[in-house]
Amino acid sequence: MFKKIILGILALLIVLIGGMVIYVQLSWDKTYDIPYPELKVSTDSTVIERGRYLVHGPAHCSNCHVSSLEDMIAADAGQPIPLKGGVDFPLGPIGKLYTRNLTPDPTTGIARYSDGQLFRMMRHAVKPDGSATLSVLMPFWNMADEDLVAVISYLRSMEPIKNEVKDNEWTFMGKAVRVMASSFKPIENPTPPAFAPKMQATIERGEYISRYVANCVGCHTNRDLMTFEAIGPEYAGGMEFEPWPEFALAVGGDPELWMRTPNITPHPNSALSKFKTVEEWKERFRKGRQIKISPMHWGPFSRMSDEDLEALYLYLTSLEPQDYDPGELMFKK
Repeated sequence: MFKKIILGILALLIVLIGGMVIYVQLSWDKTYDIPYPELKVSTDSTVIERGRYLVHGPAHCSNCHVSSLEDMIAADAGQPIPLKGGVDFPLGPIGKLYTRNLTPDPTTGIARYSDGQLFRMMRHAVKPDGSATLSVLMPFWNMADEDLVAVISYLRSMEPIKNEVKDNEWTFMGKAVRVMASSFKPIENPTPPAFAPKMQATIERGEYISRYVANCVGCHTNRDLMTFEAIGPEYAGGMEFEPWPEFALAVGGDPELWMRTPNITPHPNSALSKFKTVEEWKERFRKGRQIKISPMHWGPFSRMSDEDLEALYLYLTSLEPQDYDPGELMFKK
């Protein structure tokens, strides 16, 4: 009798596990029928220049959509590196991401796609094939229409470069996370402002840049490293970045060192509190990368306008202070 019970339990477990495996394999790359935004690119030089500023500045597209670690380092330093994609970002046990070719090449770049497909990618986190992307890495869904148009218009204006990029790689665990985690679901109801706040030192502009362009909130909020969902208060830091040995060795850093984002709310013990004036804040950004293996995109952020840096400072210092200690910012496990 006992043996039959054990065998029955084992059989049930096999059925459940088998069902889960089948469900994940059939569902992980689900497609979504989300309408294309009714936006069109522009050839106006002012619009394109606005896009150039966003891509190489606060939106920091230029730091990731390159073809190698060497190019990433060069782009961070301000060199004009083609955005032909291909650099890989390891995601631990769930897989590996490869950045896309953003040049208007007709076979390997964005010229393959309509304006609507590209705008839907940014507004709804839905790729041209209808599947969802990891929205937390590209939180542009509430970027104003004029800025979305500027970004895509600039990318369309670049020199086309043929570079076939590998498909992203997902382990079974990664596929399961994609099925379950909200960070791999489309943004169905974005709420972008009617117009982008003017580039001037205001709290409104600072919030817009920090949330929907530079993604300060994305990294300076503690997140689960498997699902990327928030598990801590916004802007209070604590998100951990695993060692990236290849990058660390390329810049002369410690390949075993972990990084953790600091608290940037106006709490007396936060990293933000070190900057007593907006001038001190701007001076730090203008210096660029100081810690070689820092995951922060210091290069593009160092090239932000005075107005945007001042707006960020005004917004962050207006937040409710969070008494949250993220722990050591550099550590080993």
